[in-house]
Amino acid sequence: MDVKKITWVTLLLFFIDGLLHSLSWWTNINIPQEGLLPVRVLFLISIITLTIAKRSLTYSILACMFIGITVAEIWPNVAINLKVFSDIFLRLIKTIIAPLLFSTLVVGIAGHSDLKQVGRMGIKSILYFEVVTTIALIIGLAAINISEAGKGTNMQAKTEQVDKANQLLSQKTKHDVILDIFPENIAKSVAENQVLQIVVFSILFGIGLAQVKGERKQKMVNAIEGLAEVMFKFTNIVMYVAPLAVGGAIAYAVASMGYEVLQSLFKLLITLYVALIAFILLVLVPIGLLVKLPFKSFINHISEPLSIAFATASSEAALPKAMENLEKMGIPRKVVAFVLPTGFSFNLDGTTLYLSLASVFVAQVCGIELTILEQITMCALLMLTSKGVAGVRGASFLILVSTVESLGIPAQKAFAILAIDAFMDMGRTSVNLIGNCLATYVVAKWEGEV
Repeated sequence: MDVKKITWVTLLLFFIDGLLHSLSWWTNINIPQEGLLPVRVLFLISIITLTIAKRSLTYSILACMFIGITVAEIWPNVAINLKVFSDIFLRLIKTIIAPLLFSTLVVGIAGHSDLKQVGRMGIKSILYFEVVTTIALIIGLAAINISEAGKGTNMQAKTEQVDKANQLLSQKTKHDVILDIFPENIAKSVAENQVLQIVVFSILFGIGLAQVKGERKQKMVNAIEGLAEVMFKFTNIVMYVAPLAVGGAIAYAVASMGYEVLQSLFKLLITLYVALIAFILLVLVPIGLLVKLPFKSFINHISEPLSIAFATASSEAALPKAMENLEKMGIPRKVVAFVLPTGFSFNLDGTTLYLSLASVFVAQVCGIELTILEQITMCALLMLTSKGVAGVRGASFLILVSTVESLGIPAQKAFAILAIDAFMDMGRTSVNLIGNCLATYVVAKWEGEV
């Protein structure tokens, strides 16, 4: 079986399939389903063949992603019910996160590194996070001001978007950015999946264990190290469900949202993805060059968690596999366990870019011209409000609503964006993951660990 030939055939069929569907959606050319289906079937056969030849989780995920899209197009009623696979996967992942973070951080602090190094990594990480997320905000502002995607857009929220928005707003509570970092009850933090609070508890526990002397300390370190190894094996088992979860998630998104909503908000979606790509090329790639990142190895190691993050639009789903793969890349566990989960609270590059872009978009829809000073003020507000709420369901939308209201715009004007939020979330979550994986390597480089 010539894998290279199959790859080229798969890419060719993907291009033809994408071109035909695009012509059908965005032009007056009406291509019947009977004409589109044969090309899609050939493409699916090709990518399934490639998956069997490669025996790779990434290719399995890609294959299931396209199968999910096809099921949503042909049998939307069936596709709606496939979300159960994604829900099962996310539940299993959530059972892994707390014990995995606890065990890897405690062993990293008490077993291998000195306490001064923990402090250094913390300062370097926060400094890096703030600089990069600020640049992301600026790129988001630049993109929406150039494209002016909101001007002349007649954006009306439908009943389902209003209902969803009201449901998210009903859970809105005041967050104290500093206070919410610290756990009041570790069981509660685990139950609510508050990653940052779990990280803080684990660091303090590790520091406490490091001060214990003799045999008791070593027994505890060995036991917790054993827990870490078990959780990584647990992750490998759960990953067998990942392709089904991805297929179910993408099928549900396409079937529930439909492609019609993309037509009305297409310019916003394109602006976001162009801005995210620009951020990767203009910011992340140069940073990688500065720290002499081995790009080929880096891409190979993050491809699996990246495909999971994109399809499920969940950073949590990708976190355990990302930690495992970065360690395989040669980054020490103590650095990975500290920087990566912390980054998912403080270094949300894709999310911060989206928030600045979406806020100005809503203003443009309302016919409001924001001055440069107002946009800078908005960015300063977003730098504060976007921190430490990664574990809050619908956090991006809640922050967007708060920002829009601070500009004197009715929150209801932002509701229509929820129509394509699932598609935007895929892009911003993927960039969040890439940014945090790179941040982990950067901090490891600064510490002389790679």
